[in-house]
Amino acid sequence: MLRAQRQEWLVDRLRRDGRLVAKDIAVELDVSEDSVRRDLRELAAAGLCQRVYGGALPVSPAMADYGTRREVAVASKERVAAAAAKLIRPGGVAILDGGTTTLAVVAALPRDLVATIVTHSPTIATALADHTGIEVQILGGRLFRHSMVTCGAGAVEAAQGISADVFLLGVTGVHHEAGLTTGDADEAAMKRALARRAADTFVLASAEKVGAASPFLVLPISDVSGIVTDAPADDPTIARIAATGTRVIHG
Repeated sequence: MLRAQRQEWLVDRLRRDGRLVAKDIAVELDVSEDSVRRDLRELAAAGLCQRVYGGALPVSPAMADYGTRREVAVASKERVAAAAAKLIRPGGVAILDGGTTTLAVVAALPRDLVATIVTHSPTIATALADHTGIEVQILGGRLFRHSMVTCGAGAVEAAQGISADVFLLGVTGVHHEAGLTTGDADEAAMKRALARRAADTFVLASAEKVGAASPFLVLPISDVSGIVTDAPADDPTIARIAATGTRVIHG
């Protein structure tokens, strides 16, 4: 099998199985494990997979630019948002991450909700402007345009003064082994800083993110209170997460 044919086969197998294990693929194709790893490096460089220890996972479609992501899986994000909005209690303090699913959460909030919402996303803050019962606090810092959020040392320092009831965390990948991932190291650090300031952290996981991975770990799944998703309960990743005792809320 020529290298190009082998790589096409790998992409098809990844699409079918949702993961590749290099040593198993090497045995199946009767090639060296180094050859498989080299193929995976080239596929990852082309944006066709996300390499992880021992193999590869599907790359997350949520890695696209912000404008493009607003048009991806709109109905899925709305289902997740409707369930997640119920986690923000009247009179409580919530932290909202940036991202298009969180923007859908704002749209799902009751118009008469009285609460305090902290965010590092100018987009989320602006969307909350018409919710007159919600006090909005914005964390400053360097603007990361890909996700339209602030991050960096200034934003992390600003987060230290928050004590919230709940943090609604957005990520680009949710996988039972790779954990909760995103595409930028500074953004991942900011998400961790916000998670440390809330009593409970819930992950917003629309179906296209489940089973996928991105380069930078935000948190292990064991570090969050639950996953809000519209992926079916028998999805392999969701089933494995639920089996660990992590709360799964279906939207």
